[in-house]
Amino acid sequence: MILFFKKLRQQLLNKNKFGRYLLYAIGEIVLVVIGILIALAVNNSNEKRILKNKEQTYFQGLHDEFTTSQLKLNELIAVNKRNFEGAKTLLQYTSHQETPPTERLFSELLFNTLASDISFNPNNSLLNEIINSGSLKDLSNAQLRILLTNWIATIEDIGKQETDLGIQREKVLDLFRSDAYSLKTIFDLTGASQEIGLQPTAQPISNLELLQSQEFENNLLMFALSSSAMEATHYSPLMNDLNAILELIDAELE
Repeated sequence: MILFFKKLRQQLLNKNKFGRYLLYAIGEIVLVVIGILIALAVNNSNEKRILKNKEQTYFQGLHDEFTTSQLKLNELIAVNKRNFEGAKTLLQYTSHQETPPTERLFSELLFNTLASDISFNPNNSLLNEIINSGSLKDLSNAQLRILLTNWIATIEDIGKQETDLGIQREKVLDLFRSDAYSLKTIFDLTGASQEIGLQPTAQPISNLELLQSQEFENNLLMFALSSSAMEATHYSPLMNDLNAILELIDAELE
């Protein structure tokens, strides 16, 4: 087409028809401009398609990560609740509201309440990559971008609270580092000794005197309060945020 205009322009110049030459010259310029605009449109369309595919890849990866984190958090909430309920039961015995437990029951309560540490480790590999690479802006959903940014800060805050909860748990366990009480008795009566290949103690030391210890009660109460606060002010709101993130991601997936 451009070659056609070039030949026609030369013919008009040869015939000294400047008016027509000017008209066809303008037509040639318009044709070039249209060609450029078409090329830009095609390029923009390709860029949008590439960005859309990239966004969908991110959405799928984030969906997988947050689904796994949801399962982890559900399990962690269940463990924390079990610890709290166990601590409450033990506190009923320290306040002498119940008939003293047997050594076996006391050991089982102690083991189930204090054996599990609490730590939420979400899968954030892809999210961290997206944020660190500056690709968060490529996600078109503004609300989702805000929630994802806040998620990282919230996880860091929860980590600090979990550290405090761990300290309260350790204060209870520290009582068993003395000669007065026996972890081995707890292990023997809960089957933990057998699981790790240890023989039961011939003359086990009773731990029931702990129920008379004010230090034990105080530390256990602090642990129970920290466990309760952990769920109410941290884990439950975090689960709400997690569910909201998954809902937004699901709405964006094609």
